[in-house]
Formats: sequence, C-alpha cells, structure tokens
Amino acid sequence: MDPVIVVGAGPVGLALALALARHSVPTVVLDEGPGKDEQRAARTVILRDDTAALMERLTGHSFGDQESGARWGGWRSLRRKQLMRELTFSDEVPAPLHVAQHVLTGALRAAIADERLVKVAVESKLDSLEQDAGGLTAHTRGPKDTWWRGSYLVGCDGPRSTVRKLLDIRFPGRTAVERHAVAALRTELPRPGEALLHRMPPWRHGGAEVTGRPLAGGVWRLDWLLPPRGELVTPDALVVRIRETLAGWCGGSTPPYELLDTGVHTVHHRLARRWRVGRAFLAGDAAHLLGALGTQGLDEGLRDVDNLAWKLALAWHHGARDALLDSYQAERRAGVAARLRAADQSLPILRGGGGLRSYVPGSARGHDMLLTDGHVGRGPLGAPGSYAESPLAPAPSESEVAVATEPGAPVADVPVTAPDGSLVQLRDRLGLGQLLVVLVAPGTVVWERRHWVTAGIMPRLAAAVTALPHPAELLVAESYPGAAAHSVLLIRPDGHLVTALGGVRPAELYTAAEAALGGAAPKRRTDSRETTEKAESTAAASRPTTQ
Repeated sequence: MDPVIVVGAGPVGLALALALARHSVPTVVLDEGPGKDEQRAARTVILRDDTAALMERLTGHSFGDQESGARWGGWRSLRRKQLMRELTFSDEVPAPLHVAQHVLTGALRAAIADERLVKVAVESKLDSLEQDAGGLTAHTRGPKDTWWRGSYLVGCDGPRSTVRKLLDIRFPGRTAVERHAVAALRTELPRPGEALLHRMPPWRHGGAEVTGRPLAGGVWRLDWLLPPRGELVTPDALVVRIRETLAGWCGGSTPPYELLDTGVHTVHHRLARRWRVGRAFLAGDAAHLLGALGTQGLDEGLRDVDNLAWKLALAWHHGARDALLDSYQAERRAGVAARLRAADQSLPILRGGGGLRSYVPGSARGHDMLLTDGHVGRGPLGAPGSYAESPLAPAPSESEVAVATEPGAPVADVPVTAPDGSLVQLRDRLGLGQLLVVLVAPGTVVWERRHWVTAGIMPRLAAAVTALPHPAELLVAESYPGAAAHSVLLIRPDGHLVTALGGVRPAELYTAAEAALGGAAPKRRTDSRETTEKAESTAAASRPTTQ
C-alpha cells in the first residue's frame, strides 16, 4: 500500500502526518518551502482545550509553560470605562492556549524528525494530480521534478490551495469580513496573564475595539478592529495606537515596551463546496476560512485532522469504505458551516450599530457576552462542534441512556482506569485508532483492580468489547457527568460519543460500533506489531521518481 500524500507543511499538514503515523500509516509531506518557518511574533494561534490536548499528544510537548505559550488566567470585557464581564479559568472552564505559530510548527517538525513513518520533501511544489482505481500520482516542481505515488492525498496547502484548484472545487464566501491592525510587544500590564477585550475605549485613537492577549515571556498581542476597507495603517499611526492603548490600560502613562512585530490581519469567510473527490481530500484553510469574533481557523483545521486521520487509517489498513470516508465531509463541513453562519448572523448586530441594538434592552451586555464566548471557546461562536447528524450515528435503541454529553459531541475528559491498572485521563487514550468503551462504576477507585476486574458485570462487558468489529479498549470511570452507575459509553477514536447504553448490551454495543465504522466490518484485525512493520516497510520502499 502506497503512503498517504499530504500537501502543505503548515500546522495542519504536519499534524495530520503525525496523527497518521500514530495509526501506523506512512505519509509523504510535500513542503513547498525550504523546511523552515518564518518567526513572526505577531502571527499567533489560539487553541481551545480539545485542540491544545491534540497538539500535546502529537508532539509530546507541553505548550503551557513559560517559554512556549500562555494559558490565560482570566478574561475581562470592558465597554468604555465599564467592566462588562469577568471570567476566571479553572478545570470547569478551561483556559485557551495562546502560542506563536512558529513555536507550534517547530514542535511539530521536531516530532516528525523522530518519526520514521513521515517523510518531508522540501522545495516540492505540486503542479499536477491524477487519480486511478489503485491510488494517485502527483507531480512536483523544485530542484528536481518528481513523481509521487500515493494511496490517498490530503490538501492542507492553505487558502490558495493548489489541490483545491486541481480538483476544480469552488471556494465561495465573503472577502474582508474583518480587518485588524496587529502588534506584538513585550511590556508589563496591570493584570498579567489576563486577556481583555475593550470596546469603544475612551481615548482618541482607540477605534471601535481593541483586544489584548498575553503570550509567553511577557509578550502581548494587541489587535485593533479596523474598518473593513479603510485606509492603510502607517507605522506612525500604529505607534500612536500602541502608546494610547497602553496608557489607557496603565492609568494614563505609557509603560516601557519593546515592539517585536506588526501586521494587518484580514479575515475572510469561505467554505469549499466539496471536501472529497475520490481519493483526494481538503483540510484546514484549503477547505475553510473563518476567524471573526474570536474564532480561530487553526482550531477547526486541527479538528479536521482529528476527524480524518482515523478514517484514512482504517481505509489504509483494511480497505476503503465510502460511507466512512464520505462522513468526513458530512461531519466537518457541517460543523464549520454552523460556525460561519453564527458569525455571519452576529456580525451585523455587533458591528452595525443599529438594527436590534435599537430595540433590545441591555443589548450591549448581551453583545459582550457573545463576544466573550467566541473569544474563550464557548457557545455557537467558539465551542467544538457536535456530529449529532452524522451518517455514522447508530439507529435509536431502547437501551440508550442520557448523559451530559449528547451523542456526536466531544466527551468530557474524566479520569479513567486503563487496562494496566493505571489512572489516566480519558483524553490521553484518544487518537490511537481504537474505539473506547467506558464503564461508569462508582466505588472502583477504592479497590485494587484485581478485585473488581473479574467481578460483577466486568467479565461480560470485557467479552462484548473483545467481540466488537474493531479493536477497542475497555476503561473504567468512577463517574461521568450525568451518567448513572453501570452506564456504558462507546467513544470514537477522535473522542466523540457514539452512544451511551444502560448496562451491558452486547448486541446494541456491536451495532453501534459497526455504524460508527461506516456500517461494514474491517476485513481482518491486524496485530499491532505486524501493522507497524508493514507501515515502516512501505515508508522505506516509497521512493520518488525524478526526471
């Protein structure tokens, strides 16, 4: 089996290659550049709890330290001189992770350097693509013209995606939805570690809105909302904005600061018509552009990775199942479209000045709540999407029980007991290509595992898990939000809930697992050692042909 070709070596493309490697699938990453990333302090990314955990799983690197990134301690929303909202982050309200993009990409490249299943081809620009019944052939230009053979191909090559153009996929949407002047600077502000949104600040050049977000090492990123098609921001005008903003936040005098980087960030909203054509797929900015009201495009690009990786791996190891591969577009495109709709519906209210603002009492406070939710990753503008309408959802069953997580939504990250008896977080068991079955069994934490693993319903549940049509891991949780004792949760490899059943129901569990896999059982199970050896031999044998 030929490797998967990933076009583009940004964060999404590199993350996808690492995610496939965790599933023992070899990849070739076609990097148009020289294999290095420009260090821009003003080019940063904000990751929510689920995508930050994904990046840390893939890289083995903790980004919340003092050198890599910053997890905010709190959030404030101001309007003129009035405090509108204040939020303190905790385990119940996880803090976003703010990190420079080159730091994130550097950690991905470092992890790939130690990964035998990933080959990065630098200075390789894709210019043609052909598909046939057995795979794809891609041609790249560079120091050497090269033909590459692959089983599947994923275009992670950004807004001007060559893959999307070669597949003749339309990319409609809105241009210049928002525009921001951006500055990264090192300084000391009165409340370090807290991000803030200041609407209609009471100084001359404050504009309509300015946001301050802390980074690691005492660095801040400041964003000023600009008119969508206004004049260019000159360096002198930007310095005036910086000085006035810092003075306004520091009691009237501008504190010392070191200006590190500046730029203008323009937000576009676009959504590709199709995300799959045969063996070729789109992901990240090649498939969608969004970013208004605090939502972040990379967040959704990494969710594309998490959704697609296990499905491609299943197809690579066991043969393609169109229902499973088609579900990538059905789930992810619908999720991104919902966020784009929410942003497009909110923008006229928040930016227009009239409309509902003239009729709804307390609308200013409601607007600040909406903006806060978008910035910190809650509500329709910021929360992870649910796949409630997924084609992989099982048929309703009388054995289903309600828990705090709706079917199709990401599961809560609760402590669980692993098969070896260790206590780990549920999220740590994701991304390994297997289904997860979680038994909610209060009281087990006070007993040694050897006492309860062969008692009660455990033997029958273990037998049911072994009989599932795909490898699955049985975990035990002391509790799960909204779940009664002896509830059994079936979870996909990307952490979305398939179903929750009341007690051990082998037939219903099997049916739900089969539906989550696209409705057809794999040809055979492959021993993990055999799978890894097969993938490594494929990666070693995949040699490009130059001309």
